[in-house]
This record gives sequence, structure tokens and C-alpha cells, in this order.
Amino acid sequence: MITRSATAVWQGNLKGGKGNISTQTGVLRDAPYGFRSRFESGPGTNPEELLGAAHAGCYSMALALGLESAGITAERIETRADVTLEQETNGFSITAIRLTCRARIPRIDIAMFEQIAEATKQHCPVSKVLNARITLDARLDG
Repeated sequence: MITRSATAVWQGNLKGGKGNISTQTGVLRDAPYGFRSRFESGPGTNPEELLGAAHAGCYSMALALGLESAGITAERIETRADVTLEQETNGFSITAIRLTCRARIPRIDIAMFEQIAEATKQHCPVSKVLNARITLDARLDG
């Protein structure tokens, strides 16, 4: 079993407060986040952006594994995760994640790629943990 960790520190109220996020590896160390970076366009990061980075990274690695299991190696896999945060009657919810994957993979037919890409969406560890509608747009680049 592998356990990874991150910490978040928040000071103050919602709109006027501020926080920072750090990861166990130190890749993020006291990265600022706050109301403006989450609900407006202020400086810093936000949980949705970090969740998107985690999902995109996980999906890309899982797709490489799925391809490898089929005897195929990708030249390049790039995945973007757009995380939607919406206000609902009972507060804010992450309601959707749209994965957009662009891959350069020599000698693979489109049907096989689409089958592996869709299976990867279902089986990537971050996809499994999320209770949101996850969509995928996967295409091969020239």
C-alpha cells in the first residue's frame, strides 16, 4: 500500500482569508490559494485545478499502461482535465470533469485507441475515486 499526503492551511474567513497548500514531495510548498483564485481570477491555485492536475496525470499514466498491455508504446500523451464547480441549492459541487486527451501513437488503429482510452477513463485510480460525471474526448494527433 502506498500513501501520499498533502496539507492545506487556511487563515481567516472565506473571502478575506488566505491559505497555502504543500505536498509531501515538496513539488508544491506553501502554494497560495484563496477565494479569488477559486471563484474569480486572482493569483494562486485552487482545489479544482489541483484535482484536474491529479486526474490528467493519472489518466495519462494509466493510458500508457493500457497501451503497453496491448504491446504499444505512445510517443506522447497529453491530457487536460477541465473541472466544473457549480453552485447548487445545497452549496458548491464539482459536477463534472472533462478529460481531453491528445496522443501521438504510431501504428495504432482508431478503434483500438478509442477502446483503450475509454477503458482507461473507467479504471484510472483518480477516476474511480471521484463521484462526478467524467467525460472523455480522446483523439490521435497527426
